[in-house]
Amino acid sequence: MTSTVAYQVMWNRLISVVEEQAQALVRTAFSTSVREAGDLSAGVYDADGRMLAQAVTGTPGHVNAMADAVAHFIRRIGRDTMAEGDVYVTNDPWEGTGHLHDITMVTPSFHGGQLVGFFACTAHVVDIGGRGFGADANSVYEEGLYLPIMRFADRGRVDETLLKIVRGNVREPDQLVGDMYALASCNEIGHRRLTAMMEEFGLDDLTGIATFILDNSRRATLERIAALPRTSATGEMTVDGFDTPITLKVRLTIEADRILSDFAGTSGLDPKGINCPLVYAKAYACYALKCAIAPEIPNNAASLAPFEIAAPVDCIVNATHPAPVALRHIVGHFVPDTVYDALDKILPGVVPAEGAGCLCNFQLSLRPRSGAQDGATRSEVLIFNSGGAGARPGFDGLNATAFPSGVMTMPIEATEHAGPVMIWRKELRPDSGGAGRHRGGLGQIMEVGARDGYEFDFSAMFDRVDHPARGRRGGASGAPTTIARDDGSVMRGKGRQFVGSGLRVMLALPGGAGYGAPGERDTDLVRRDLARGYISAEVAARDYGLTPEEIEAVQVEVRQGKTP
Repeated sequence: MTSTVAYQVMWNRLISVVEEQAQALVRTAFSTSVREAGDLSAGVYDADGRMLAQAVTGTPGHVNAMADAVAHFIRRIGRDTMAEGDVYVTNDPWEGTGHLHDITMVTPSFHGGQLVGFFACTAHVVDIGGRGFGADANSVYEEGLYLPIMRFADRGRVDETLLKIVRGNVREPDQLVGDMYALASCNEIGHRRLTAMMEEFGLDDLTGIATFILDNSRRATLERIAALPRTSATGEMTVDGFDTPITLKVRLTIEADRILSDFAGTSGLDPKGINCPLVYAKAYACYALKCAIAPEIPNNAASLAPFEIAAPVDCIVNATHPAPVALRHIVGHFVPDTVYDALDKILPGVVPAEGAGCLCNFQLSLRPRSGAQDGATRSEVLIFNSGGAGARPGFDGLNATAFPSGVMTMPIEATEHAGPVMIWRKELRPDSGGAGRHRGGLGQIMEVGARDGYEFDFSAMFDRVDHPARGRRGGASGAPTTIARDDGSVMRGKGRQFVGSGLRVMLALPGGAGYGAPGERDTDLVRRDLARGYISAEVAARDYGLTPEEIEAVQVEVRQGKTP
């Protein structure tokens, strides 16, 4: 009989296996969104399609949505038809991870001729055809090439017809096909490491270790839930939407063995592509609750199961086919703040203030203007950026950090290498973090343009223009998003917009909100923020009560090089 200690060692080994799987994807992917921003996920599943372990590298939206995906692959492909060397693929928004721009690959893992489990991974791709990445579509049919769950490779032989179809329907064919091979390869790495582990421990299948992982995770999660008050509370927030504001509502109910998040009362579908399939809303609702209640329990099928989600069909967090869903992250990334608005009423002093929420993404479709020099080509460049995170009950918010997605901001050098883009300015945005006992995280200021001879369409994917992050427990709101061309013309927060040759886009990304009353902030921290340029003298005086003499003393220290 295998000991508990041995099973724990195997569990740790599985986590390291999937982390190596994810790192292999980072190293081999063609898209900067994967290589630089980490917009991916990787995981290992038992033979029944239950997720046993996930990689640390990646996003909760991807991995928690992918937790449900393997069961769809088993159902669609048919377990009896699976063979060694097979690789399966889809970008189905409802059976994958929420929109067509995510490619999910699943590989069955055989050991000793028997199917013992699966490896799955997901990556965001820069282009999938259609209108391009943005909110402008009126249905999913306009948003790009749809790949139903199907074989990418059949017993080791790649489907060349599939690749020809892909190449013929996307703007960056080499990049996309390269990413597909990278996804398949990282699953193969996971399979090899799993096989080596099973041989080392003398395992014929994963039944024993799967039972150990899932039973312990379920028990630990239920213990955390059982210790909470048996009650319910409501949460609500309003965000910009596309043309009209959107309201998200949730009733959070804590029972003995589950937590139910019911989104009844949430706005209906939007005509444009910011709708969110339930699988993606569920991913972020579960993530929010797990972060607050059981953060150290490993993420797997059993630890996620007690967090249940309900939403009316065709509300904006339960969009059904053929709703446009390209920017499902806009709404999905606000689900945690909505859940936390309710949870704060049940567990005060646990959850943070609101932050920027959704990623501050934009995509540039660059093309040479008429008469440009020979060799100039079209290019698609997707750029990931972050506003500030909300302040926490005991700490300031993180500057320019994506919560809840965890996706990294892309370096300027990598962005400019990907196409004829120029980032003229990129720095923290002073005074953007909401005032409070703990200050909200700062957003960023950016100036973006193209190299000489190019013009571009700018696909904006922003929110918080009209609805900035709200403070908690007396904290102030964060600064809103602003976007304009450098000729002074205001741009929309969402949608594809033309930027002529020589013009720049001026962005001020939103800040996180503060936590607690600003008057309770430690004066030394206010002086530090002033010295570092996080806040201006005006804010130091107005919001935090620093006297002119104190402000002058800080400014003198800065001039003397004594910045704290």
